[in-house]
Amino acid sequence: MHHQANFQAAQAYRQAAVAVPPLRAVVMMIDGAITALQKSVTASEEKKFEESHDLMIRATAILRGLSHNLNFDRGGEVAEGLHTTYHTLIMACLRSFGQPNAAQRYGRIIASLTELRDAWIVVARSTAKPI
Repeated sequence: MHHQANFQAAQAYRQAAVAVPPLRAVVMMIDGAITALQKSVTASEEKKFEESHDLMIRATAILRGLSHNLNFDRGGEVAEGLHTTYHTLIMACLRSFGQPNAAQRYGRIIASLTELRDAWIVVARSTAKPI
């Protein structure tokens, strides 16, 4: 199942990258990770632990996809910082699953992802070419 989730996340990233501008694709992928974590919390609250786990794995697969597609030659320190951020968020997801306070932990991860997504939106707007 994990392999399938990784494949699907990578596939979604590639499709988004081809169909939309790159910065918009990043925003969409982060939105996907946020949604997966929100659904994971809901599934856990409903005692659907396998579904909750699968959704958490989907979120981490999306973050791995973002991390693996960083361009360190062009991005330099920014790419390094994003790599560290994505890795930290992935590890936080994995460490939070099954913990008594997982919902609160996921809430903090979602808040971080939301802040990151909002920053990417600002970057996308500031680099958009006028029509």
